[in-house]
Amino acid sequence: MNETIADQGKATAHTEGSFIEVLWASTRLGLTSFGGPIAHLGYFHDEYVDRRKWLDERSYADLVALCQFLPGPASSQVGMAIGIARAGLPGTLAAWLGFTLPSALALIAFAFGISALGGSAAAGWLHGLKVVAVAVVAQAVWSMARTLCPDRERATLAILATIVTLAWPSAAGQVLSIAVAGLIGWRFFPGSDVTPTSHMRFPIGKRLGVAAWIVFFILLFVLPLLRQIAPSHGLAVFDSFFRVGSLVFGGGHVVLPLLQAEVVGPGWVTNEQFVAGYGAAQAVPGPLFTFSAYLGAVMNAQPNGWSGAFLALVAIFLPSFCLIVGALPFWDLLRSKSSFQSALSGINAAVVGLLLAALYKPVWTSAIHVPADFGLGLVAFALLVFWKLPPWLVVVLTALGGEALARL
Repeated sequence: MNETIADQGKATAHTEGSFIEVLWASTRLGLTSFGGPIAHLGYFHDEYVDRRKWLDERSYADLVALCQFLPGPASSQVGMAIGIARAGLPGTLAAWLGFTLPSALALIAFAFGISALGGSAAAGWLHGLKVVAVAVVAQAVWSMARTLCPDRERATLAILATIVTLAWPSAAGQVLSIAVAGLIGWRFFPGSDVTPTSHMRFPIGKRLGVAAWIVFFILLFVLPLLRQIAPSHGLAVFDSFFRVGSLVFGGGHVVLPLLQAEVVGPGWVTNEQFVAGYGAAQAVPGPLFTFSAYLGAVMNAQPNGWSGAFLALVAIFLPSFCLIVGALPFWDLLRSKSSFQSALSGINAAVVGLLLAALYKPVWTSAIHVPADFGLGLVAFALLVFWKLPPWLVVVLTALGGEALARL
């Protein structure tokens, strides 16, 4: 117990922020982060690493690597981890609220009939949002590659990870690329050649981490039993969304088939309602997991509306809280070891490769169709990289540019 308290005290000494500070930063991201989980990581990099300097390149890449291994929405989990490091456990809640609520509220409003928020899939401004995602991801790849792939060995690892990910476009392919790169780094990259680990610490003791793992597994295995013993729609909804949040690797669009099976199969939501909500989800910033709030709101049985939206939203994100709190105390211990740092050197190179693969597909392939799209993307990239404009402003300008091109 004394060791845990000492660990927490030592870690807390490194937290410098507050709940409000983390909430403000994450809300800005929640209002402007379009383009899906990979693009979100680009926005996070710009905000937390480049602009606010809350963590360095290596710590950020380490967190991305960890969250790629964990099930759930990777970008949201990275934000939660940064919130913990900055402001302790309250920072986790602040990071989640700020990044999640804007899109969740927009989708709940859409569920209540404000369809204008969704727009048309062919709208010019919506296409502009897809184009700006290309610039954001390209900026992240450019910045991280210079730091994490400084030699030909790690650059080669990144390219190989890109090829494997494109050839095997699934969560399994991503995890395999990261695992193999980690083994190569551990075997061939001496610890003395690895940049020393950063001073980033997490104010979470090992006991709390173990408790979080226990809560996660209890809910995962006990909820289905309770659902059979004491049938109720509310318990069934919580169990279904918790299970989806626990079993989806990579997050993003991977969650859609599981969600469709859980809500359309039993008749909670019609397929037409599901597809309409998915279209609306493409037009809002933030994590795609907030699609759960829409589904909870439109369900044809109680709880639905606001209570259903809240229940589904909390249930699908709760596994991420448990997993992050459970993993970070042990992740910090592993990061301090020279041999594991060697493995992380390879893992970080693979993370760059995953970002590069995502830059091509789906980010590039879904946005760049004609020379005008390429030109708009170049302008957005220049505004971000050379003119150093804030991402939210680049998002607005590129959306306007997409609308202007559509009207020509």
